[in-house]
Amino acid sequence: MSDSSKPNSARRNLVIASACAGGAAAVGTAVPFVASMLPSERAEALGAPVEADISLLAPGEMTIFEWRGQPVWVVRRTKEMLDEIKKADSKVADPKSERKKSELTPEYARNEFRSIKPEYLVVVGICTHLGCSPQAKFKPGPEAFESDWAGGFYCPCHGSLFDLAGRVYKNKPAPDNLRVPPYTYLSDTRILIGEDKKGA
Repeated sequence: MSDSSKPNSARRNLVIASACAGGAAAVGTAVPFVASMLPSERAEALGAPVEADISLLAPGEMTIFEWRGQPVWVVRRTKEMLDEIKKADSKVADPKSERKKSELTPEYARNEFRSIKPEYLVVVGICTHLGCSPQAKFKPGPEAFESDWAGGFYCPCHGSLFDLAGRVYKNKPAPDNLRVPPYTYLSDTRILIGEDKKGA
């Protein structure tokens, strides 16, 4: 090979190397771009809405869904349960959900039953005291913590009680009612938790 061909050879090698590097960079940027269009587990954990099917929930039963790493309880209340909520106003600390309105109870749930539809209660199942998980105690009748218990939720960690609307009883460690997350109905049997569309 003559000396005059060496610069051309070197230039060709440089062009090929540059093209390869450019192609690799293009692929490298394309992969994250495509991946960014897919919902990640991290995005879901940070608050992506969760669709909840409540079609199999019988009256008097509760089911649990996970949203933002937290349990969300959906309770299908019976007529008897709804009647007991009306009787509990004098026992609960914040009957009209007026404390911390924007944080704990969306405007469309600031009503007697703390829900869009009276039949269904949707609350975050975490005690507002120290973050424990209360237990569902729906069966009415005498209990160790309440002689005329009408049903609701009991936190065994520190003794907080909540009625069937998630309202905290007076003089209990929990300072506030259970949180109502943003939610909306997609149909009569499907709820979208994490997005409320102004409660539509």
